[in-house]
Amino acid sequence: MEWAKESLEKLKASRLARLDQPAPQPDSAQAEAILKQYHPDYLGHERKVAVGPNAGEQEFPLELAQLLEGDSSLEPGYLPKAEIETDVLILGGGGAGATAALTLEGSGLSVHLATKLRLGDSNTVMAEGGIQSALGDDDSPRRHFADALVGGHGDNDPDLLRILCEQGPESIRWLSQLGCLFDQNEDGRFSLRGGGGTSVPRVLACRDYTGLEIMRVLKDAVRLTGTHILEEHVAMELVDDGKGRVTGAILFDRNAGKTVCVSARAVILATGGSGQLRLQGFPTSNHVGATGDGLVLAYRQGCRLIHLDSYQYHPSGACFPEALAGQLVTEAIRSTGAQVVNAEGVHFIDEMAYRDVLAGAIIKETAEGRGVKTPHGKIGIWLDTPMIDLKKGAGTLARQFPGLIHRFERYNIDPARQPILIYPTLHYQNGGICIDSECRTDVAGLWACGEVTGGLHGKNRLMGNSLLDITVFGRRSAESVLRNIPERGAVTLTHLQQFRAERSKAERGKIEDVTISPKFFPDASKMKLKPASVEKKQEEKSSSSNFEPPNPFNF
Repeated sequence: MEWAKESLEKLKASRLARLDQPAPQPDSAQAEAILKQYHPDYLGHERKVAVGPNAGEQEFPLELAQLLEGDSSLEPGYLPKAEIETDVLILGGGGAGATAALTLEGSGLSVHLATKLRLGDSNTVMAEGGIQSALGDDDSPRRHFADALVGGHGDNDPDLLRILCEQGPESIRWLSQLGCLFDQNEDGRFSLRGGGGTSVPRVLACRDYTGLEIMRVLKDAVRLTGTHILEEHVAMELVDDGKGRVTGAILFDRNAGKTVCVSARAVILATGGSGQLRLQGFPTSNHVGATGDGLVLAYRQGCRLIHLDSYQYHPSGACFPEALAGQLVTEAIRSTGAQVVNAEGVHFIDEMAYRDVLAGAIIKETAEGRGVKTPHGKIGIWLDTPMIDLKKGAGTLARQFPGLIHRFERYNIDPARQPILIYPTLHYQNGGICIDSECRTDVAGLWACGEVTGGLHGKNRLMGNSLLDITVFGRRSAESVLRNIPERGAVTLTHLQQFRAERSKAERGKIEDVTISPKFFPDASKMKLKPASVEKKQEEKSSSSNFEPPNPFNF
C-alpha cells in the first residue's frame, strides 16, 4: 500500500508505545457530543410519514419513509385466490424463520416457509463475532439485562429484554444439541469473549463465522422436517379476511414468473432488516435481500413501527480494498486486541466503546482530516490487527479469525502483518415492528421475530444479541402460534384498498406517487420483478423466470 506509506510508518512507529497505554475513554458528555455531531442517526436525514399507523408521529430515514408511503406492485384489479393452503406461513428463510419452522415440527400443523432467495441466504450468515448468553461463573441474566439496557440507551422494551436474557442459556443448549460447534476451552467449557458494552466475557463464537455455523445447522435441520420450503418466492403483499386479521400472503414465484396466493391460519414475519437501502449512501454489511420488505407489508396492514429513526452503523466495515467495501470486520477482532488508530498513528478512542459512539468517533476523525484516503477516494482509519499477535502470541489472529485472513489475502493483504483500513458500514436495523412478549403484532393473525421487529435492542444493539434474538424469539413466535392459532379465514386485499384510499387523500406533495414498494432488491443488483397483473395476465410467462439467482453476499 504505497499510497499510505507515510501513515503506515507513523502507525508502526507508535505501536510499541501503544501496547501498554490505556485506551482513551470518552466521558458521557464527550460521547453525547460525538453522537449528536457525527453519528448518521443525528444528521437530520429523516422525516415523518404522511400515511399509515405512524403518520405524523415518528420520524423515519428518508429512504424508508418513501417506501412506507409507496404503493403496492399489485394492480388495482388483482383478486387473490388461494392456491396453497397451510396452517402456518413463515416469511423469511434466515435464522429466525428457520428456528420458527424447527419449533413447529411435530405439532401436527402444516408449515410453509417462503424465502425470496434460498433457504439460509440471510444476514444470519453474515454475522461473524458471536452470540451472547450469560453462561460465565460471574455472570447472570440480570447482568446481561443491565449491560444491554445501558447499551440501548435505556430505550429497550424491558419485557422483551428480560425474555432474551433469561432464555439465553437454554437457547445455547438447544443450538448445541442441534450440532453448533462453539469454540471451547481446554477444559471443555465454552470459550467466552468480551464485547463492546459487556461487563464480563459473555460472547460465544465459532471462530469468526458464528452466524454461518448457526445457519448451517438450522438449514440442515429444517430440510429434514416436514416444512414445505418455497425458495425464490418473494412476499409481495399480505392478505386479510376483510375484518382486520392476516390470513396469508401473495408471493411471486421467481422461477415460474407468476404470483401465488397462500392461505394461512397464521403468518410469521421473519424477513430481516433493511441495510440494502444504503441510507445516506453508506455501504452495508447486509446480504442482497435485506430491503425492508417486512416493514412495508406489516405497515400497510396497520402494524405500528418503533425506533426506526435508529440504525446501527458497525464501526469496523472494510474500507479497502474496494471489492470488500462495507463488509464486516467483526468486533471480536477489536476485543482480542486490535486498536483503532488514525492517520497520525494516534490511538484515539477505546475500540470497545459502544458501537454508535465508536462509529461516530471514526467519522469525526475522517471529517477532521485525520483519516487515510484510498486510491478510490474513500477515507478510513486503521484497525491495527498486528497488535493481536503482539499481545496474544504469534498465530493468534490466524487461528481465531481465519475468515478475515482468507478474505484479505485474496487482495495480497496479510492482516497479521499489515493493518486494515475501516469505516462504519450500515449493519443493523435497531427498530422495527412493534411486538408483545408473545411476538404478536398489532394485527391479529400476524406474528414477527428477528431483525424485522423493534423494541428489544433500544437504540443501540450490543454485539452478539442479534443471533440470540433470532434464536429466542424465533422459538417464541412459533410457541405462541401453537397456543393461539385461529381458524382459517377468507383471503382479500381489503387492507390494501384502505391504504390506497388513505394515500389518495394525503396532502398533495407529501407522497411520491411513483414509488412502488416493497423494493425487493437493491438498485445495484439490477434485479426487477415484473409487477403482478390481473388474473388473465398472471397466466402469461414472465421474463422474471430468466433471472439468475442472486449472490446473497455483496462481494
